[in-house]
Amino acid sequence: MDLSFITSYFVPVVMAGCLATGYVVKKWIKDVDNKYIPTIVFIEGAILNCIVMNNVTVESIVGGAICGLASTGLHQAFTRLIENKEN
Repeated sequence: MDLSFITSYFVPVVMAGCLATGYVVKKWIKDVDNKYIPTIVFIEGAILNCIVMNNVTVESIVGGAICGLASTGLHQAFTRLIENKEN
C-alpha cells in the first residue's frame, strides 16, 4: 500500500503553530483540562491550513486537522524522549 499521498497534506507551518499552541495551553493555562488540548489543536489546524492554503476545501480542512492532531503526537514523542518515559 502506497501512503505517499499523505505527504501532500503535511504543512510544517501549521504543525508548528499547533504544537506551540498546545504547549502554551498545557503549561500556562491551568483552567483547561488536558483532554481538550487535542480538540483545540484539531480546530486550529483546520483553520490555519485554510489560511495558509488560501482556500477552503475539504482537503485543506482535513489536512490541517490531521496536522493539528499530529502535533499532539509530536509533543508526546518529544516529552517521552526528553524525560525517558517508557509508558
